[in-house]
Amino acid sequence: MNILERYHAMEYGPAPEARNEADAWLAARDFGKVLFIGGDWKAATSGKTFETSDPSSGKLLAKVSDAGVADIDAAVSAAAKALPKWSASSGYQRAKVLYAIGRAMQRHQRLFAVLESIDNGKPIRESRDIDVPLAVRHFIHHAGWAQALDRDFPDHKGVGVVGQIIPWNFPLLMLAWKIAPALAAGCTVVLKPAEFTPLTAILFAEICGRSGVPKGVVNIVQGGPEAGAAIVNHAGIQKIAFTGSSEVGKIIRKATAGSGKKLSLELGGKSAFVVFEDADLDSAVEGLVDGIWFNQGQVCCAGSRLLVQEGIADAFIAKVKVRMSRLRVGSPLDKNTDIGPLVDLSQLDRVKGLVAEGAKQGAVCWQPDAALPSSGYYHLPTLATSVSPANILAQEEVFGPVLATMSFRNTEEAIELANNTRYGLAASVWSENVNLALHVAPQLKAGVVWVNGTNMFDAACGFGGYRESGFGREGGREGMFEYLAAKLPLGPVVKPAAASVQPVERSEGDAIDRTAKLFIGGKQVRPDGNYSIGIATAKGKLAGEVGLGNRKDIRDAVAAARACKGWPEATAYNRSQVLYYLAENLSGRADEFAARLTELTGAAAKAAREEVEQSIERLFLYAGLADKFEGRVHQPPARAVTLALHEPVGVVGIVAPDNAPLLGLISLVAPALAVGNTVVAVPSEKYPLLATDLYQVIEYSDVPAGAINIVTGRSAELAGVLAKHDDVDGLWIFADAETCAKAEADSVGNLKRVWTGNGRSLDWTSADAAGDALLRRAVEVKNVWVPYGD
Repeated sequence: MNILERYHAMEYGPAPEARNEADAWLAARDFGKVLFIGGDWKAATSGKTFETSDPSSGKLLAKVSDAGVADIDAAVSAAAKALPKWSASSGYQRAKVLYAIGRAMQRHQRLFAVLESIDNGKPIRESRDIDVPLAVRHFIHHAGWAQALDRDFPDHKGVGVVGQIIPWNFPLLMLAWKIAPALAAGCTVVLKPAEFTPLTAILFAEICGRSGVPKGVVNIVQGGPEAGAAIVNHAGIQKIAFTGSSEVGKIIRKATAGSGKKLSLELGGKSAFVVFEDADLDSAVEGLVDGIWFNQGQVCCAGSRLLVQEGIADAFIAKVKVRMSRLRVGSPLDKNTDIGPLVDLSQLDRVKGLVAEGAKQGAVCWQPDAALPSSGYYHLPTLATSVSPANILAQEEVFGPVLATMSFRNTEEAIELANNTRYGLAASVWSENVNLALHVAPQLKAGVVWVNGTNMFDAACGFGGYRESGFGREGGREGMFEYLAAKLPLGPVVKPAAASVQPVERSEGDAIDRTAKLFIGGKQVRPDGNYSIGIATAKGKLAGEVGLGNRKDIRDAVAAARACKGWPEATAYNRSQVLYYLAENLSGRADEFAARLTELTGAAAKAAREEVEQSIERLFLYAGLADKFEGRVHQPPARAVTLALHEPVGVVGIVAPDNAPLLGLISLVAPALAVGNTVVAVPSEKYPLLATDLYQVIEYSDVPAGAINIVTGRSAELAGVLAKHDDVDGLWIFADAETCAKAEADSVGNLKRVWTGNGRSLDWTSADAAGDALLRRAVEVKNVWVPYGD
């Protein structure tokens, strides 16, 4: 045999990572007492434990304390006790603690990596080279944010005690994503790891004890659903941060409705991996391997839907199959392993069931001819072709090493297929034409888009999704906002409408020429039900009548808002011109609106005129900010730049308050419009004639049809319809507490972003009720990663 023949005959031999240090760590601990509460190690009050096993063998690793309600109470009490001193500490003091945590993790990074691999099943190359270094990066990065907090986030402070629940696919990295920004913001933490993977969180708690973290600032409680529910429902927690499935995310959204708790959800995904015909196919294949078979496909942003252009589809699929046949499935501690076991037998059974159902629905499922280890929860990498867009493998998150493939003919079809999902977490675009890639990226409904790459993450760059992938961001500047609160100027408590309705006195001399109609799609239209309601003056006389909008009117208004493409696609400069023009035209009728305010509310003439002038000023403010509230460019430690783009949320429903009925309405509508959203507004139920008087101003101010839609009627009823409507992307509501809570609960259908006053209005005259605070609520931040260099 010559040298060349020997070369081709060579195979990789096993290269196992030593686990002796991890085994010694496991043997030295009493895992029945590993609840880390108030800086001390405790057993569960109930004495219960649960088992965690090695997924490569099924062998028991440890029996771990199983926290219950009493233990969560103790952890929250410890966090609340530690909060005043920690939040009052200087940014420099908090920065030193965060830095110390990061350095301590670096010193023990090999132990972290091995524990992660034996507890989760991910290949050691991934835990050693990706998970642990990136977790360290988060703590050191957020040490800088702690010290820069007053400069970069003026008038903000930590939200308080934070409850955090993390999944099993990235146990240590998710912990870092959650805890680092919370500590930087001055919050204290109660964190629950997933019951499948508690080990590295326990090691991290030990690190906290050695790194100068004050007692009670970080509390880590292992447990199952009971512990998670206790965290979500605990009255002593001011914010919930959850990463996990969309189904559980919806349960949490409903459970926290009306509680006033801040909420961020990073949920499931069904990410598109789009390959255009001019792509570097070999690079795209390697990117695909990383996109779908990284961590066995147990990744929320896994590129599990391959969309490939028709002209290259056959050639590309052939290359993918060759590459799949060379993937090594085996022990996670073997440095040559590409695919380890799934985390648990239940997960393996779920993946098998979805593959079988996909095949039943017409998919052709191909796997390489390879043997699986004799023990453990292994699944071969699977390629599904002939997949229809409705196939379960194209729609449901499999969370396993399964790739569904479809083809497309042109760019428009690629975008349509990529967006044909209820999720919106991430996407990957492959093309050698950067103009094409940057044309496609903004049109994809995903919070993160990678150009000619995949699974790129950094602490400086935000990560999070749209739609049923959740809301909120982790990492970067936008991730810090999730743990901070600005003190908005509170207005009066909003009373239920029924409590404030007064009978309208109709005199014989009243002559109503017409009932004010609804404003939908740029036209004044009659309400579907053909009912109207009388509106009283401050003296109880009949001022006029307005249409009583119903469910169908909201449906029509949402359809008109969704169909309005001219407004979100307009340049920011063009939007600013329209808002300036709207302000100009309102100014021309200022006397008329001031008189209407006095008539309806009884305000003095001077006060009424001031409200009109403030409304005009607020339109001017947002007109001026329309082309200035911009995104950022991040420079992660990689050969790439990340474009943090501000995109409109979409269709935003707005339920305006009764206090300052003109100023309140404009203060909500203007920022939503400024950044390109289209609006369905429900004006003050008590003073809607101020909104109907705006119709004519809107009509001759060059506002595109459908950009602003106004439906008058019963606020609580219409708020409920907006909350349940799956084509509404965001909802801002200032109503009584019951209506606000119900709207939050009803929003779970598509997990729309909801902002409520929790039964309070704002002081709309305050400058703090305007500007960036509202603009941030009106945008989604999309992070587009663009690599550079050879």
